[in-house]
Amino acid sequence: MKTRGMTSFRWTICALLFAATTVNYMDRQILGLLAPQLQHDIGWTEVEYARIIIAFQAAYAIGLVGFGQMIDRMGTKIAYALAMVAWSLAAAGHALVGTVMGFAAMRFLLGLGEAGNFPAAVKAIAEWFPKHERASATGLFNSGSNFGAVLAPALIPFLAVTVGWRGAFVLIGALGLLWLPFWWILYRRPEESPQVNEAELEHIKDGETSTSEESLPWTSLIRRRQTWAFMLGKALTDPVWWFYLFWLPGWLNKQYGINLKNLGIPMITVYVMAIGGSIAGGWISSRLMARGLSANRGRKIAMIICACAVIPILIAVRAKSVWLAVPLVGLAAAAHQGWSANLYTTVSDMFPKRAVASVTGIGGMAGSVGSIIFSEAVGRVLQKTGTYWPLFAYGAFAYLVAFGVFHLLVPKIKPIDLSAEAAN
Repeated sequence: MKTRGMTSFRWTICALLFAATTVNYMDRQILGLLAPQLQHDIGWTEVEYARIIIAFQAAYAIGLVGFGQMIDRMGTKIAYALAMVAWSLAAAGHALVGTVMGFAAMRFLLGLGEAGNFPAAVKAIAEWFPKHERASATGLFNSGSNFGAVLAPALIPFLAVTVGWRGAFVLIGALGLLWLPFWWILYRRPEESPQVNEAELEHIKDGETSTSEESLPWTSLIRRRQTWAFMLGKALTDPVWWFYLFWLPGWLNKQYGINLKNLGIPMITVYVMAIGGSIAGGWISSRLMARGLSANRGRKIAMIICACAVIPILIAVRAKSVWLAVPLVGLAAAAHQGWSANLYTTVSDMFPKRAVASVTGIGGMAGSVGSIIFSEAVGRVLQKTGTYWPLFAYGAFAYLVAFGVFHLLVPKIKPIDLSAEAAN
């Protein structure tokens, strides 16, 4: 039967990915928001807090590699659902502990589950969107990380005051289970979905030829310089985002006396700006490509713009007023998310769909390893000196270094031929 126009169900899929990423970041950020209160109640030191964060990051690194391969082998639908169940139960499980070791154990379990989010989401984008729309779609779903970071300071302090910090962990952890039925009912591959007509299916394929769906082993991907470019881009810049996520509330408290009740507006401001950066970063490269630029030029122009926009963060650490510091941190957070949207999209620019989740997982693992090293440094620097300046200085220039490394390894972003590679 002839259809009228083109359906747009791919954007419904993007909305599901946005919702999952929002929940992912609310579960992740709750510890950072409650850290001043928990530090008072439980009595951990700066180094002990850093070790709790490291437990999450270590599990995240392990989980990313495992989930990347699992998603490529098992399929996006089942693997994403399993990841959501795992991290939601772990998030709620924080209510059951009351020691440093207990929190470290729960953060480890949370990290294992949350590791499935980004490899699955990037894989879903590669399955559901043509190449020229992927950066925009990635920017939209990735903005869920910032939307979650906006909702978290709006809801969590209120919940902590109303039902206590244990109740806050349970209620926020339960949100992921509400997402599951929608995902299970709605998600299929485009060619299997009854909501997609021929016009949209043709649009999604956009001239791409079908390739083998057989997954590729980790060892065949790690030999590629394109994989290393993504890995090093993540390893150098992910630590900056983790620093904002887990230490920004503490910095605002120590620098400006912002307590839990007054934390909401500054944190919301930072992450609202980050939402704009995620969407704008994806839009810039997609717009450039729509005007005829190659993926190589479009992605790299957007990435260098974002890398330069982070530099003013150096001023924030010396700012006398919280409302001078907060917009500067917000600009840096926005630039990071714009950078991240384009960096993620380079994976689907260079690798076939059957390898996207695996490469994303490998790169995410590298980002987590870099974050573990940086988190240990943060804890030691703060405990010994009490100053944040060296940490903000790293954040100011990490993206330019990462861009230079990426460009050296991948002078031209283009698809690579893995047709001869076979899964073991």
